[in-house]
Amino acid sequence: MKQFKIFALLAALLGLTACNQPTEPTLSQQMVEAHGLGDFYCNRHYQENLGTTGWDYVSGLVANAVLKTWSVYPEKQAYYDAVKAFADTATNEDGSMILNTKGEAALRPSNIDDLPAGNIYFTLYEEELKRGNTKDAERYKAAATKIRNKLKYDHSRIPANLPGTGGFYHKAIYPNQMWLDGLFMGSPIYAQWEHYFGQENHEEYMASWSDIAHQFKTIHHFTYNPEKQLNYHAWSADPTDPNSFWANQEAPFKGCSKEFWGRGMGWYFAALVDVLEVMPKEHADYPAVLEILNQVAAGLARWQDAESGVWYQLLQHDGTVTADGVGDKAGDKMANVGAQANYLEASASCIFTYAYWKGIRLGLLDQATYEPVAEKAYQGLLKTFITEQDGKMAIVQTCASAGLGPKKDLTRTGTINYYLAGKDVGITQNEGKAVGTFILASLEYEMRNK
Repeated sequence: MKQFKIFALLAALLGLTACNQPTEPTLSQQMVEAHGLGDFYCNRHYQENLGTTGWDYVSGLVANAVLKTWSVYPEKQAYYDAVKAFADTATNEDGSMILNTKGEAALRPSNIDDLPAGNIYFTLYEEELKRGNTKDAERYKAAATKIRNKLKYDHSRIPANLPGTGGFYHKAIYPNQMWLDGLFMGSPIYAQWEHYFGQENHEEYMASWSDIAHQFKTIHHFTYNPEKQLNYHAWSADPTDPNSFWANQEAPFKGCSKEFWGRGMGWYFAALVDVLEVMPKEHADYPAVLEILNQVAAGLARWQDAESGVWYQLLQHDGTVTADGVGDKAGDKMANVGAQANYLEASASCIFTYAYWKGIRLGLLDQATYEPVAEKAYQGLLKTFITEQDGKMAIVQTCASAGLGPKKDLTRTGTINYYLAGKDVGITQNEGKAVGTFILASLEYEMRNK
C-alpha cells in the first residue's frame, strides 16, 4: 500500500512548518478536501458533491464531520457553506418537511436510519442566529424538532407484552428488533434536541433523558456478553418472528445475532460518548449509561489488534478466520459462499478511535488507561488504511454494508460467512462511513493540542 504523502502526514501530526511557508493542512482538513466535500460513496452510490447529495445517514455523517471541522477551523468557510447547501437541499422553506432528491418526504415511517443527518441542524441553527439570519435558524430548529418528535412520539416501539418494552424498532421492516447501529442513528439527535431546546419544561426534559437512557440500558442488557466483553450486533424481542430468522432461539443470549460486528459496535460506542457529552449529570440514569460506556471501552481495548493497533471486521476473530467455502442455507438456495478472510476494517477502527479520544477529552474515560489505546489506534489508521489515489488522500478497506434479514432476504444471516462473503458486504474504498469517521477521529486527535 502506498502511504499518502508521508512527510505531509508527519508534518501535520507534529505541527512542523518550513520557514515562511503556509501551515500544512491538518489530516482532518486533508480528508475533508479529498472526499468530505464530494467524491465519496454512500453504500456504493457515488456522491460527487456534498451540497447536492440526498438525505441519508452516510451523507449526513460526512456532512456532520465536515461541519465539526469548520467548528474547529472556522477560517474554512467553504466547509460550512457545503454543509449549509446540503441542509438547504433537504429542508423545505419552513422546516416542516425533510426532502429526498425527488422532492418527497425523506423520513419514512419508523426508519431510524433516516434521522441522524439532522445532527447538523443544531450548529447551523446557532451559527445562523449569530449571523442574524433568523429565518434559516428557525427553519433548522423546526426541522430538528420534527425529527425529535417523530422519534419520540411516532416511532414504533417494542410493546408491553415483550421483553425490552419501549425500545425503538430499528426499522418498521424489522419489527421488535433493536440493532446497535440504531443507538447512533436515533439517540444523539434526540439528546442534542433536549440539550438545545428541551429545558423549558423540566419534567418532560428529564423524562426524555430517561427514555434515551432506556434505549442503552435495554440493548446492553440483552446484547452484552460479559465473557467476550462485546455486544452482539442485534437483538430481537420476538425471535420466532420470520423477520428474526437470524436470531438465537434459545438461551443464552436468546434473540441475539451470532457475531460481534465491528462497525455496529462502533456506532454504539460513539453514541454513548455523544449522548453523555450533553446528558445532565444529575439525571438518575447518568451513572448507568457511563458504566455501559466504560464496559464497551474495556472490551474493545481487549480486542484491539496488537500488531496493527486497529480492529477486525469481526471483532472476536483474527485474520486466520475465513468464510467456510460452503455458505449458508437461504431457503432452497445457498448464499454467502466464499472463503474470504476476516480483515482489518477502516470504518469501525476510525469510529473506535474517535470515541476513545473524545471520551478521554470529556473525562468520561480514564486517560491513563485509554490514551495508549487511542494513540496506537490512530497511528494504526494512518499505516493501515490511509493511502494516495490520484494525488490525494484516500481511505481503503471499508465494509460496504451489513444487516440482518428481513424475511424477504434470507441471505443476511448474521454468520461469519455473511459478514465476510455476503453479497452486500464487500470491501470498498472512500466510503462515507470511513471518510466521516476518519475526519472525526482526526479532529479529536488534533484538538488535544489546541
